[in-house]
Amino acid sequence: MTESVKSWRSILKILLPIVLGGAILWWMYRGMDWTTLRTAITSGMDWTWMWLSLPFGVLAQVFRAIRWRQLLRPMGEHLRLHTSVNAIFLSYASSLVVPRVGEVLRCGVVKRYDGVSFSRSVGTVVTERVVDMAIIAAVSLVVFAMQIPVFMAFFERTGVSLTGFLGQFTTTGWLVTTVCMLALGGSLVFMLRRFQFMTRTRSVIQELKQGLLSITKLDGFGIFLFNSIAIWVCYFLHFYLTFFCFESTAELGVNVAVVAFIVGTFAVLVPTPNGAGPWHFAVKTVLMLYGINGNEGAIFALVVHTVQTLLVAVLGLYAVGALSATRAK
Repeated sequence: MTESVKSWRSILKILLPIVLGGAILWWMYRGMDWTTLRTAITSGMDWTWMWLSLPFGVLAQVFRAIRWRQLLRPMGEHLRLHTSVNAIFLSYASSLVVPRVGEVLRCGVVKRYDGVSFSRSVGTVVTERVVDMAIIAAVSLVVFAMQIPVFMAFFERTGVSLTGFLGQFTTTGWLVTTVCMLALGGSLVFMLRRFQFMTRTRSVIQELKQGLLSITKLDGFGIFLFNSIAIWVCYFLHFYLTFFCFESTAELGVNVAVVAFIVGTFAVLVPTPNGAGPWHFAVKTVLMLYGINGNEGAIFALVVHTVQTLLVAVLGLYAVGALSATRAK
């Protein structure tokens, strides 16, 4: 492969997710009255709840760093806590530019500063993702099963059928959904190919296997389970507390927040910077299902996502400074 082709591929990896996210955002907000948004930000929302939600966004990443250290310990890899935390901060911030690159970047960071085997750390990252998806899948099944009566009551009360609700989606809305699904599929294929490329040698495969199986050698599975649950509880509180910022969502209740959170979590899997676009679309749709005006739902999604993305960026900048002052082992 020539250098020019490699350069173009690298450029496309950055541009395509940004273009996809930007196109969805433009479509969602193209007709918005920005005066309404300005009013909502300046006098139409309670910022106290937004500030209260931010520490939980930080704590979620800290618990993730603690859990990662625990996975690496059975293999004799002793990762310092501040290195682990800053690697996590930096990985999320870097994924704002190139989706999914953070998973590889954080493994490179701990390799550089604490001498942790790159392939072993990649294996533990895969294990983390499997555990996270298992937790979200289990919660999703329970929550949506519990919410079926709520959906039915909503349709009966409003006289709107599920077909009628879905009929509110324009052709462009269905196109956005289809594009997001295709992008998610393409991202999974790309990650699988990169995974195969990284595991071509026997020694790397062995170390990767050790990382994947590290969960079977944990010293204290209860602590691991606690950290795993704490990560998602913090993520949820980071999102749920923002409901109280807006009058339209303050009275919806925790059940609605759980549904919106889960749907938004799956939407973030679409490879755009921090889920920009698909996340807005998913959260707005869920809020509409519970009777929130589409414009109000769109404003909620835009404000919350913007603030939370800024937090990720600030933590990434902090990590850059902290790591620059860190001595390698």
